Amino acid sequence: MREIIISANEAAQRMDKLLFKYLNEAPKSFVYKMLRKKNIVLNGKKADGSEKLCPGDSIRLYLAEETLEKFSKVRVQRVSSKLNIIYEDNNIILINKPVGMLSQKAKPEDVSAVEHLISYLLEKGELTEETLRSFRPSVCNRLDRNTSGLLAAGKSLAGLQTLSELFRDRSLKKYYRCIVSGQVREGCRISGWLTKDAKTNKVTISKEKTADASRIETEYYPVKIGTAATLLEVHLITGKTHQIRAHLASQGHPILGDFKYGITGENQKYRKAYGIQSQLLHAFRLEFPEIDGPLSYLSGKIFTADIPETFHKVCRGEGL
Repeated sequence: MREIIISANEAAQRMDKLLFKYLNEAPKSFVYKMLRKKNIVLNGKKADGSEKLCPGDSIRLYLAEETLEKFSKVRVQRVSSKLNIIYEDNNIILINKPVGMLSQKAKPEDVSAVEHLISYLLEKGELTEETLRSFRPSVCNRLDRNTSGLLAAGKSLAGLQTLSELFRDRSLKKYYRCIVSGQVREGCRISGWLTKDAKTNKVTISKEKTADASRIETEYYPVKIGTAATLLEVHLITGKTHQIRAHLASQGHPILGDFKYGITGENQKYRKAYGIQSQLLHAFRLEFPEIDGPLSYLSGKIFTADIPETFHKVCRGEGL
C-alpha cells in the first residue's frame, strides 16, 4: 500500500487528474478500474475520480509494489542549474533566458529552461523526486530559442495557475527591445492576420483574414534612431508564433540578425561587423496588473531583464 497526502501544490484538482500524473505509465482505464474496485480510495472511502482534492486529503493505493514501480515513473533530467534569476519567491521565478536555450522541450532528448529550473529546485531542496510524481514546475510563456529575455515560471500550483491566466487574458503586459533595419521615427500600433506553416515553421502576415489565420496586434515606438537602424521597444499585445519578427518585417523593418524574416545581405553585413548569430530581440520587461488571490503581492510590480552585450555592441557601432 502507498499513501499520498495531498499538499497545497496538489489540491484544487480532480482526483483522477492527479492519479494520471502519479500513475503516468498506466492506461486511464486501469486507473478507473482500480477506483471501481476500491483498490484506490480517498480518505478511506470509495471514489470515482471526479472529487476535488483538498490539502490533507489521503489517497491510498492498495497496489502491489511491482505494479507501482511499473506504472509510476519519475523522469528527472538533471542538468546544470546555472540560471540568471531576476526574481524568485515561493510561487514564481523570473529568468533571463540566454540565446540558444529552449523555453520548453520540442523533442524528448532536448534540454530546455524547464530542465534547468527543475534541477535548480532539486538542488535547493524545494523539490524532491517524489513530489515530481504529482507536481512539476514549468515555464508559463515561450520565447524562441534565439530570443533572449524574461521567462516566467510557476514554482507552486498557485504560481502556475495565476501566471498562466495572466498570460492567457493578456493582462500581464510584455515589452521587448529589438534593433531593426532602417529609421523608425514614429510609434505605431499595427494589426493583421498571421498564418503559420507547420512544415517550414514560418509564418506569413496579411492585412485581410485568410483561412486558419489568427488576429494579431503589435505596438512599437523608437527608443533611439541611428542612420541605418533603430532601437525599438515593442509591446506584444497578442502573442503568436514569431509575431514580432514577422510583423516588423512586413512593415519593412526586419530585426537585424533574423535570417528567417530579414534581409540576407544586410544580416551578413552585421554578422561580419559585430559577430551577431541570431535576431536582436529581447523580452525586456513584464508589468503585472492588479491581482487577486495568493499572488496579490505582485500587483503593479515591474521586472526587467538586462539586455545582452551584443545589443550594446551594435548600438555603440550604429550610433544608437
